[in-house]
Amino acid sequence: MSYALSLLDKSPILDGETAGDALQRTIALAQAAERLGYRRFWLAEHHGFPGLASSAPEILVAHLIARTRRIRVGSGGVLLQHYSPYKVAETFNLLATLAPGRVDLGIGKAPGGLPLSTKALRVQHAPEHAYAFEALLAELDSFLSGSRDADDPLAGAQALPKPPAPAERFLLGASPDSARLAVERGWSFVFAGQLNGDPKAIEASFEAHAKAGAQAPPLLALAALAAASAEEARALTEPLRVIRLTLDNGQSVNLGSEEQAVEFARQAGAASYSTEVRRPSILAGSADEVRRELDALSARFGIAEFVIDTPAAATAQRLASITLLAGDAPALAA
Repeated sequence: MSYALSLLDKSPILDGETAGDALQRTIALAQAAERLGYRRFWLAEHHGFPGLASSAPEILVAHLIARTRRIRVGSGGVLLQHYSPYKVAETFNLLATLAPGRVDLGIGKAPGGLPLSTKALRVQHAPEHAYAFEALLAELDSFLSGSRDADDPLAGAQALPKPPAPAERFLLGASPDSARLAVERGWSFVFAGQLNGDPKAIEASFEAHAKAGAQAPPLLALAALAAASAEEARALTEPLRVIRLTLDNGQSVNLGSEEQAVEFARQAGAASYSTEVRRPSILAGSADEVRRELDALSARFGIAEFVIDTPAAATAQRLASITLLAGDAPALAA
């Protein structure tokens, strides 16, 4: 295997269990990932979804770096449009000081929740004074690096403490614009293939990444499930669907159920909307089959690291899946 494997977790809550149960499973998965030789374990950020417990990845990162020893732990990702770049820089500088060389800062720009959750997160943000994502990322970068122009009104503000090894920086996105922005800022780029698995979109983004002068290969996040047999894997994933909601203002979003789509439209105040049932893009099969697919993607796009997201509906089978995909990684790690 000429590429590394990492994991993305949303802390999904199964029927009949509590958020605490889901978070305990996240801890166990991170510890298993470390034993199995995975490179990173990332926590997603979602708001207002009853079936997901991961609303504050930075808190889970702090907990997991204390419960593991070697694996890198990070956000996949912090939704920067909701927050002060200065505070994000302070938080991840502190985390990187607690665990030098083990912390990743992944940044995303999706809302990450239902409209009322987004409104609540941004209650102090006047819409007319909202910063563009590119400006927020540049400001975060300057606080992390400690370099601001002398005439900048915030030139004296320092995001402390200064860690001995800064958090590694990743920009998550699914478009050529995100790929170019990552190169412009000197951040690693992660294509969010678990959200958009269209090979043409992946290819266009990676081409933009290369043409922009990227110095490091991109990472590819994707949904995958390995089982003892191809039949078992496909039985687990065949029933899965996503609902593509399109509002009357043109906004589109993928949701997990028709009920979520109806609630999203209600909270958004949409006078009308449409939904489309789609099959999610998931690599499913035996471990050998999934690895062959990863081999092909690595060869086609030059991927040196995959970030694996297991569908929430297959949460109970996730430990088996990551064990099967690891293959001989434990021996290599040792």
